[in-house]
Amino acid sequence: MTTVSDVYSPVKNPNRFYIGGEWVNPSSDAMFDVLDSNTEELYFRVSEAQAADMDRAIDSAKTAFDSGPWPRLSHIQRAEYLRALSAELQSRVDVLSDIWPRESGVLHSVAVNRSVADSQILDYYADLAADYPWEEEVTPKDGGFGLLVREPVGVVGAIIPWNGPLSLALWKLSPALLAGCTAVLKASPEAPGAAYIIAEAAEAVGLPAGVLNVLTADREVSERLVRDPRIDKIAFTGSTLAGRKIASTLGERIGRYTLELGGKSAAVILDDADLEQAAAVISGAECFLSGQVCSSLTRLVISRRRHDEFVEILSGMFSQTKVGNAFDADTQMGPLAMERQRDRVEGFIASGISEGAKLVTGGGRPKHLDRGFFIEPTVFANVDNSQTIAREEIFGPVLSVIAAADESDAVKIANDTIYGLNASVFTKDLDRAREVAGQLRSGTVGHNSFRTDFGIAFGGFKQSGIGREGGMEGLLPYLESKTVILQGAPAAYKSPAKG
Repeated sequence: MTTVSDVYSPVKNPNRFYIGGEWVNPSSDAMFDVLDSNTEELYFRVSEAQAADMDRAIDSAKTAFDSGPWPRLSHIQRAEYLRALSAELQSRVDVLSDIWPRESGVLHSVAVNRSVADSQILDYYADLAADYPWEEEVTPKDGGFGLLVREPVGVVGAIIPWNGPLSLALWKLSPALLAGCTAVLKASPEAPGAAYIIAEAAEAVGLPAGVLNVLTADREVSERLVRDPRIDKIAFTGSTLAGRKIASTLGERIGRYTLELGGKSAAVILDDADLEQAAAVISGAECFLSGQVCSSLTRLVISRRRHDEFVEILSGMFSQTKVGNAFDADTQMGPLAMERQRDRVEGFIASGISEGAKLVTGGGRPKHLDRGFFIEPTVFANVDNSQTIAREEIFGPVLSVIAAADESDAVKIANDTIYGLNASVFTKDLDRAREVAGQLRSGTVGHNSFRTDFGIAFGGFKQSGIGREGGMEGLLPYLESKTVILQGAPAAYKSPAKG
């Protein structure tokens, strides 16, 4: 029998959980196998949390919030911890950039740069500590002295997916910790590595006990995190199906939540657009993480008269993408994260063919690769917006080109979806771009490119989610506003405006 000690691990304590500021033994010997998506071989193993482990982590976070020092530190003091965490993570870029390609299939060259940038999310929020209006003096209508105070929401359960675990964890933890919350970080069984590295960094910088607790669990145990009344807020990134269940569960106890869910994002390509440029942007962006990105532009809506021309250009470019091992320097697109995900993508491709869409390029597994969860870059033409491949999130490198009668029809098609996460308008006319952007029901709208910006805000309309992550908007869900009305100003009160 293979034990955890027999298997290489990129993390220091794969057979433990980080709870209460310590690496603690799990309540059972159950383990998750983490496979290398490039080779299908065992990469490492981590302990599988049981109900008792989750309860212990929640209790630790609750105790740290109720009686620990963290919520009672100043924002400036907490910011210093965030900066130290950022530095620790940047010192671990080598291991982080090894983990992500193996767990999820992103290119190693991308992982190196992104791991540095993701670590700096902590610095971004640390920079808000000094200037954010945590407390504002207001004048009550009936006289006296008033304050609008923004306090931490409480104990946060952060649930992250397997496609971008480092960044998605830090966009949750950074504002939560700055606000004064404590947290339980629940890692995905398919990609737990980054969460463990975050825990190692927390230990290294001496983050107070219980402020951050990290474990890996399946859906059943994770549901305890959602249902437990000691958890004040859930921050979740994942499928819309799971998001619906989380929202329903939290609705029973009026728990707070932000949900960053699925997408079926449209690129509206107007008649004056440069088709070569549009095809290059869209096909290039779809190579990132092999299309396993919720904001991918996968519905390409263009006028009927330019449909065939665009399909020819797009399929010509996309089909030339070099698919291979994520660590090879000349690879342009790596594997999908796991066998289950490849099976899912292949199922959607089959449904596209059976429902009458035209498969122009791709659709199968690369013939030169006999190991790894690889799929060919795929383009469908003459897709009807009612077909499955146009309605459901595929989460793989599959593009659907949809013909529209005119610009008005293109906008209507783009909006005809339960999702509203991302979109883009391709046109040479800035005024038309702004006009069409105003008509698209989407959390982000780019121009002549695939654009999202967590430095501003990221999130979705409709069933793509509730709330926003990133920027100052991403701090608000971790705060509760309290109105304080006194008969007069306390002697010790010092207006923030006066320093």
